[in-house]
Amino acid sequence: MKKIVLMSALALFGYTATIQAQSKHTFTLGKKEFLLDGKPYQIISGEMHPARIPKEYWKHRIQMAKAMGCNTIAAYVFWNYHEQEEGKFDFSSENRNIAEFIKLAQAEGMWVLLRPGPYVCAEWEFGGLPPYLLRIPDIKVRCMDPRYMAAAERYVKALSEQVKQLQVSNDGPILMVQVENEYGSFGNDKQYLYKLKELWEQNGIDVPFYTADGPADPLLEAGVVPGAAVGLDSGGSEADFAAAARQNPDVPSFSSESYPGWLTHWGEKWARPDKAGILKEVKFLLDTKRSLNLYVIHGGTNFGFTAGANSGGKGYEPDLTSYDYDAPINEQGAATEKYMALRELIGSYSKKKLPAIPAAIPAITIPAIQLTPFTDVWSNLPAAVHSIQPKTFEAYGQDYGFMVYKTTLVGHKSGKLEITELHDYATVFLNGKYVGKIDRRLGERSIELPKSDVKNPVLEILVEGMGRINFAQGLIDRKGITDRVTLNGMTLMNWDVYGLPMENGFIEKLPAKKESEARPGQFFKGTFTLTSTGDTYLDLSNFKKGMIWVNGHNLGRYWEIGPQKRLYCPAPWLKKGENEIVVFDQHQLEAATIQGEKALE
Repeated sequence: MKKIVLMSALALFGYTATIQAQSKHTFTLGKKEFLLDGKPYQIISGEMHPARIPKEYWKHRIQMAKAMGCNTIAAYVFWNYHEQEEGKFDFSSENRNIAEFIKLAQAEGMWVLLRPGPYVCAEWEFGGLPPYLLRIPDIKVRCMDPRYMAAAERYVKALSEQVKQLQVSNDGPILMVQVENEYGSFGNDKQYLYKLKELWEQNGIDVPFYTADGPADPLLEAGVVPGAAVGLDSGGSEADFAAAARQNPDVPSFSSESYPGWLTHWGEKWARPDKAGILKEVKFLLDTKRSLNLYVIHGGTNFGFTAGANSGGKGYEPDLTSYDYDAPINEQGAATEKYMALRELIGSYSKKKLPAIPAAIPAITIPAIQLTPFTDVWSNLPAAVHSIQPKTFEAYGQDYGFMVYKTTLVGHKSGKLEITELHDYATVFLNGKYVGKIDRRLGERSIELPKSDVKNPVLEILVEGMGRINFAQGLIDRKGITDRVTLNGMTLMNWDVYGLPMENGFIEKLPAKKESEARPGQFFKGTFTLTSTGDTYLDLSNFKKGMIWVNGHNLGRYWEIGPQKRLYCPAPWLKKGENEIVVFDQHQLEAATIQGEKALE
């Protein structure tokens, strides 16, 4: 009897194992097509970034992509979001649990394209690279510099541990992993690309790889990797795909970034590309049965200090806090006109009826909230570090935020004050009185210091480090005063330097002051009460330039130059009952109000 039971159990085990084996999928590269379980498979992917979306909304955004007709989610992983301190990785707090995001995609029946960098661009601070690298004075990135590679290898190992069990080869949803990103637009160190691929493989990544580059011969030649699929940013014509085939005719190519929208910098008008262009491109790709990834289907938000910058023909171009991107799913997660048009187009090629569009996330308005000054930056400076000449944020071990540089003038005491390579925005004070601002974005380098009747005038420069450049040749973008300060050509020496990283804990512990100094650099505070929560956009039209925290969460930067005047505050960061707002403004002196609106504009 025991023998029969044992044989039955073994038979059942064998049957179960057979079923499991049959349920395992395979994903491989054919010569022209992607093959899922040995059959041609067309990837229709929508990209979104977990770090830009509150964790509570991950599932909703994935469902929105599925309802638009996507079968895959592409996701960037931002190295510097997970290793904020050298050697300390965080894959669990807030919205950093990459494995959980991937599992949610799988639960919704979606495949995943993983884009782990190490460099990603993405209009994200430093293109995802960790700023601690910039503490090394002569560091070179995205190449075989051994110091960079040691850090990159540590990252590859840490991330692989999180995701290797989620590959299609292990019953997970990850179909492919990207090697670096748009490398042909930066450099030509092929050994670097080969080494990265080797590192992923050594750490358990065994699914196919792909690269992504602009559809031009020089970029593709520098960026492709043997055996990896060729991604085109974007692939919208037969000529684009012919360029890919010239580089590697034995692997599939696809449009790895088809752009429904576009990015916007501070001081520009909103980028609002017409839907006709993306509809034409997607129709071409569907007609020719080519795979595609929409960059982005949903942008999200550059909360805190995470927004990057570009360095195009206009010079320094910092990115907005909103990463709405004019995407089909807007910043707050709602379907747009572009979404509905793409859903109709993709749905017309599908044999199955598309899922219903998920219910919208509720949004609320909030009546005007009175904010009043309660302290100032000058009353909350830390201990000074003395420097003969000013140094960068990174040289003082600071990655983000603000820094005050202070010196007593000896010799020249008025005239042309010039900052050699200011990164990025400064307010200048002489004897505690505001003189003016210097804005790297506008190419400004100098300001006129007025004459003073003070015997030993004191100069203070409050510097804001905005987003580090995230694309092309300007990546080494240290913050603060990166060289020197001169007055009428005389180099100013002997500085006291005060670091202000403006971390959330610092903001929460700020003590109120009975009388705040009446000069720019003010903190404002206000409270408001809610009976129910919902997403909202806080309108900062009555303030000038700074940052805002709600219940300890940093919503990001605002700036009166626009175009963005409202900052997204997700419902999970609000609570029933009393809520608190803290604003740090670099120019505002007077009390003012903020109110909550339902939309970005």
